[in-house]
Amino acid sequence: MLGYIFFDICKVMTNSNLNLTPKQAIPKIKQFCAYQERCHKEVKDKLYHFGLNTNEVEHIITTLIEENYLNETRFATQYTLGKYRIKHWGRNKIKYQLQHKQISPYNINKALKSIDADEYYSILKKEAFKHFHHQAKGIKALKQQKTTLYLLQKGFEIDLIKDVLIEMSKKS
Repeated sequence: MLGYIFFDICKVMTNSNLNLTPKQAIPKIKQFCAYQERCHKEVKDKLYHFGLNTNEVEHIITTLIEENYLNETRFATQYTLGKYRIKHWGRNKIKYQLQHKQISPYNINKALKSIDADEYYSILKKEAFKHFHHQAKGIKALKQQKTTLYLLQKGFEIDLIKDVLIEMSKKS
């Protein structure tokens, strides 16, 4: 019995087109957008997954924008602040991820400006200090290099990383 249920779940998950009509898709996509902020790319992908054609998708996207279910500026700002405050990502990584989600450069720049510079620098210092001091004892230059690579991977700017490491070396 359990095997049949698992088979049915797998069958539903692998069925790429649900073949919904636009009338059936609109309430589902509104709920999808109301649950959390979505970018246009995510919504389009979901609508194509429902089996809709390009004209139907564009019409539904327009409707969602008019009814304020979709707002690219709002999405970019929420995404930026969430990744910055929760995951402690730097501006570079956030910018790259927003570009990957096909957000316009105007909205990316507007969202990145919503990050407070002083708070950003203090988070960078906290991340640098944490990573530097959690490494095994060793050569200070090697620890600084590893910390730099870690912070670059997190998306922080190299000039700010250098400033923080110089500040840390003066204190120790």
